Amino acid sequence: METTRTLDRRTFMAWFGGIGLGSTLLPEVLWASIANGAEITAATIAAAEEVAGLTFDESERAMMVEGLKTQQQRIDALHKFPIANSVAPALVFNPLPPGRQAPSGPRRAMVRGRVALRNVTANLDDLAFLPVTELAELVRRRRVTSTQLTRMYLERLKRFDPVLHCVISLTEDRALAQAKAADTEIARGRYRGALHGIPWGAKDLLAVKGYRTTWGAGPYKEQVINEDATVVQRLDAAGAVLVAKLTLGELAQGDRWFGARTRSPWKVDQGSSGSSAGPASATAAGLVGFSIGSETLGSISSPSTVNGTTGLRPTFGRVPKTGAMALSWSMDKLGPICRSVEDCALVLDAIHGPDGKDASAIAAPFNWDATLAPSRLRVGYVKSAFDLPVTDPKDAKRTLHATKSFDDASLAALRRLNVDLLPVELPDLPYNAMRLILVAEAAAAFDELTRSNRDAELVQQTRNDWANTFRTARFIPAVDYINANRVRAAAIEAWDVLMRKVDVIVTPTSAANLAQLVATNLTGHPAVILPNGFRADGTPVSLTFLGGLFEEAKLLAVANAYQKATGFHLVHPVVPAGATPAVPPPAPAPSS
Repeated sequence: METTRTLDRRTFMAWFGGIGLGSTLLPEVLWASIANGAEITAATIAAAEEVAGLTFDESERAMMVEGLKTQQQRIDALHKFPIANSVAPALVFNPLPPGRQAPSGPRRAMVRGRVALRNVTANLDDLAFLPVTELAELVRRRRVTSTQLTRMYLERLKRFDPVLHCVISLTEDRALAQAKAADTEIARGRYRGALHGIPWGAKDLLAVKGYRTTWGAGPYKEQVINEDATVVQRLDAAGAVLVAKLTLGELAQGDRWFGARTRSPWKVDQGSSGSSAGPASATAAGLVGFSIGSETLGSISSPSTVNGTTGLRPTFGRVPKTGAMALSWSMDKLGPICRSVEDCALVLDAIHGPDGKDASAIAAPFNWDATLAPSRLRVGYVKSAFDLPVTDPKDAKRTLHATKSFDDASLAALRRLNVDLLPVELPDLPYNAMRLILVAEAAAAFDELTRSNRDAELVQQTRNDWANTFRTARFIPAVDYINANRVRAAAIEAWDVLMRKVDVIVTPTSAANLAQLVATNLTGHPAVILPNGFRADGTPVSLTFLGGLFEEAKLLAVANAYQKATGFHLVHPVVPAGATPAVPPPAPAPSS
């Protein structure tokens, strides 16, 4: 059998011409050709030029041959060195522009909103949809025990998961032990704070000792990472009770995972969206008190929209990612998915700040004040996005702004709060082109999966799914990855100029395109996504608030005031039961 051969132009184009790689390719095509038995020659380089959009003369090609062979040897050596997903690149992304520092100052006590204390009945399911703010008061005052809440949520997880497919692993033994410890501490007068005794769920990209961490993907469904992620450790320290590891679309894409498709409790024939599919579905369905999700490019925003939850995507670097699956080291963010804005503030207060392990984590105070009036802040709105008509005047079949009536009503609600809305526009930059950054980093994070051909085990295998995206990403030139980050630096500067004019920006979550979503995930700005109405079929729609870097307190204050004035978050779905409860709920504790 022939082991080496020259790759002529016709063969080269036959191999690579049908893959849809676009107009720019790395010399990676050369490495791919060698893997198939070809030798690097001047003719090989000439064939690659056409696809790469470059032109060299014969002398230049001849001069390149030995250098490319040396590069190939270096790449071969890299491939032989095992790199775990947890190992981050030496280059660390910082969202702060040159000359800007993260806010500093002392950490002050939270100023929380007032909570009405409700009665506890024999049917603990009546508590299932309460926000953390209310559950916390019931636990603190010992109207209900953590053990009772934990058993109630575990029973609901078992009852409704056959319909929603939102659970990968129940952490029942761990949860009951934590709940018992919380009850003992609270009975002895040691109350740790608002999350003490509150059951929660973790997106299954967070490592938890003794339990599988599957990343939602078949190749990793038996993986056990023998550590607790920093966020898990911090919630443990706050006294929260982990009841389940919840689904994510495989490798943090979509709502399909190796077991099923996660469903929305509002319409169970509809997917939950993703990739924080399980956290949003479980929170909306009253199966956990709150959850932790993650976002790289929409994975908190999209499922929060579909499931009618309140999601907080913190500033990049606000929450350490140690122990979480890496998809894009410069774009991944962990954040809470809750039933109210103030719940998000309570959770962020427990999980933010450097841990000494995640090099991208940045120290900045978070001082929550639920009484901060939005009228004291400068609030902008993306005028062109709100002004878009429902459909394209030139093509009535093309939807531009399907949620326009809801979004216009939201502006009116903000004005009733005495907010002086300032029209703003987003900086005009090629955000979609910068998606190369995410694609390249994700392919690097799962390089071994692609080279071992285990990507074939993923359940999602269409053109836009990770399996194919990882393959095509092999052809992104390193030069263009670097240049995309240089354009990103320009975007950071432009957004810094914008955010000096306002404290918070309100925008339709999706109108015509997702420019705000792509832009702010690249620049690292925080966002709150919350429900702002319901369609005729009962499914929720959402509104997005954007804030300055590390200014979540202001961002949450505006979103909180809007949410309290409108009350859409108080509506909850009626979930069809999927199975007979495995464990009957316990009776409530005596009042005190």
